Amino acid sequence: MTVEIMTESLTEKQWQIVHAIAIALVKDNTDVNELGKAIAYLRATVNKPNAGANFFKYLKTLVSNGRQIGHSGKTPDYYRSIDKACSQYLQSEQANAQKMLEILGWSARLMRYYKDAGLIEEIPTPVVESTRKAETAGVINTYNFAIGQILEATVTTKKGNKVTYQILGIIKITEKEPKKAQFISEGQTVKIEIVDLKEDGSIKKVKWVE
Repeated sequence: MTVEIMTESLTEKQWQIVHAIAIALVKDNTDVNELGKAIAYLRATVNKPNAGANFFKYLKTLVSNGRQIGHSGKTPDYYRSIDKACSQYLQSEQANAQKMLEILGWSARLMRYYKDAGLIEEIPTPVVESTRKAETAGVINTYNFAIGQILEATVTTKKGNKVTYQILGIIKITEKEPKKAQFISEGQTVKIEIVDLKEDGSIKKVKWVE
C-alpha cells in the first residue's frame, strides 16, 4: 500500500533521477549500505530548515573525511560516487528534502535490482534535464523570441566591459559593451535588443539599447 502511494507521488522526471542515481552508483560498484547511511541522515534531518542543502554539505563532509570514518579502503570511493551522483542528478530537488528522501529510497531499491539483474553496462543512464534547463526551455516556447525584439533585463554582473543580463528572470547572457559598460550598473534594469537567435529559438546575442 505504501509502495503504491510513493510511486504515484513521483513525477516522470523524478523517476528518471531515481534510475540515473541507481545506475550510476551500480556502475561505480558503490556499496548500497553506504547510500543507506546517507539516506538515514536525510531521514533524521528532513524536517529541519535547509535540509536539502545540508544533505549535500553532509555528502561533502563524508568525502573529506572518508578515510577517517570509513570501514575499508573502498569507503572513500563509495562516498565520492554518492556525492557525484547526487550532485549531478538530485540538485534540482534540493528545495524539497522529503522528495529527495523518496527518490533516494527508490534509488537504493533499484541499486539492488540492477546489481542482481546484471548487464548493467548495457543500460544507458537516463538523461536528466536540469530544472534550470527545463525552465529556460519553457520560457523559449512561451515567448517565441524574434530578432529586433526589445526586452527588459536586469544587469546581474559587470566585469570590465562585459555585462551579464538576466532576461525574464531565468535567461542569462553576457555581452561585451565596450562603449556603454561605463554607463551600466549592477542591479540596474535596462532594455536590450535581441540581435541573434540560436537554431532552437533561444537568444544568442543581445545589445543594450537604453
